Amino acid sequence: MEEKKRKHELTNEAVIIFKTKSPMKSSYELAMERLNKNAPSAKLTPAQKKQLAELESRYTAKIAEREIALKGEMAQAAAAGDEEKAEMLRQQLGRERKKIQSELEDKKDAVRRPAKS
Repeated sequence: MEEKKRKHELTNEAVIIFKTKSPMKSSYELAMERLNKNAPSAKLTPAQKKQLAELESRYTAKIAEREIALKGEMAQAAAAGDEEKAEMLRQQLGRERKKIQSELEDKKDAVRRPAKS
């Protein structure tokens, strides 16, 4: 009888502990909590969101424009059998794409900065 009573008490105690403690968090949840403590995410205003969307659209168009122009030149070079020039144009496209992406990120950062103040 005493043993049965002890098991019942342990079971009740386990239920109480389980109900009062929060469930274990994943490593992702813990990392996100730490990240938000160190650098809370900035809230953007609707105007800033609009500016960011416009920048994204404008710079996506710039990249597409350069791709169209350089891919046309690459095709001409390949058709003429000038693989060296085609490779140079591929590398140029990569550099220009990186440059445009860098400009975009700089402008996005400038738009976001006032929200952090």
